Amino acid sequence: VQLVESGGGLVQPGGSLRLSCAASGFTFSNYVMCWYRQAPGKERELVAFIIIRNGSTYYADSVKGRFTISRDNAKNTVYLQMNNLKPEDTAVYYCNRWKINRDWGQGTQVTVSS
Repeated sequence: VQLVESGGGLVQPGGSLRLSCAASGFTFSNYVMCWYRQAPGKERELVAFIIIRNGSTYYADSVKGRFTISRDNAKNTVYLQMNNLKPEDTAVYYCNRWKINRDWGQGTQVTVSS
């Protein structure tokens, strides 16, 4: 299993970023794919998930209306479009399968600062 996150960076408040998660080594369509984030000194938290088979989504209250999760089944890739970013969105962002606590990738750093 390999999960490779990319697309992070430094952005000003109100800006946007699009994260990508390229997945391999498992049957992508069988899973619920999640984006998590971990800020310094805090526990990892669930940001959003998408049911790959039917596209249903869930968002944490803190990102609802600002973030959009999507997937490309042909590319085994999950995306997180992040708009109207706030300083409190600063964290390392990871993707993984729902309720599977292994095979974590390196994550991608998102820093929101002026």
